[in-house]
Amino acid sequence: MQRYPDLFYFGASINPFRKDALERLEQAKQQGAVLVKWIPNIQHIDPADPQLAPFYRKMHELGLPLLSHTGQERSFSAANDAFGDPRRLALPLSLGVTVIAGHIATTGINHGEDNYQRILPMFAQHPNLYADISSLTQINKLGYMAKALREPRLQGRLLYGSDFPLSNMILSSVWYFPLNLGKDEMRRINAIPNHWDRDVALKQALGLPPEVFTRSAAVLGIR
Repeated sequence: MQRYPDLFYFGASINPFRKDALERLEQAKQQGAVLVKWIPNIQHIDPADPQLAPFYRKMHELGLPLLSHTGQERSFSAANDAFGDPRRLALPLSLGVTVIAGHIATTGINHGEDNYQRILPMFAQHPNLYADISSLTQINKLGYMAKALREPRLQGRLLYGSDFPLSNMILSSVWYFPLNLGKDEMRRINAIPNHWDRDVALKQALGLPPEVFTRSAAVLGIR
């Protein structure tokens, strides 16, 4: 961040099995990191591995939340989707780490149960569990945004996310919502040149309340 003054906050992706993983956490915190980001399915990190307990305790000590992909992963050529099972996040949650479940586990199945159904009971069990709504406007997840907004167990737990760069690709488009939005509104949103502004405008138009966009500051400890 000293090299790039226009970079205000960042997430560090640290392999917890590194010999110097705890030192890397300290370094990332000192350099301004506000969270740790994993895609366990492709990084071959089992969030439930008891060997990671010291790493989680250090995260809790430093006040660094964990943003972890949950659900199936198909953006890469190979993945171990067992590691995307949201139930595997119970260990860091039990050790006090604030966990943000990426995409609310809206894809895939583990132990014969839909991942989205597997994560919902966890919100009552763990007050330090949150979820982001990134990717919920993609064509393979149509309907999940409305479902998440109606789900009482997710009230107060949703955070905005863009899923960049996929939010700027054919997977996501305002034109996929003709049953939700009028033609004039779709044209207006589609004409927004900045893709992040366009993503925000689309999610606002689909009913995402203002607090979902602002809650991240409190969760990440940003003043």
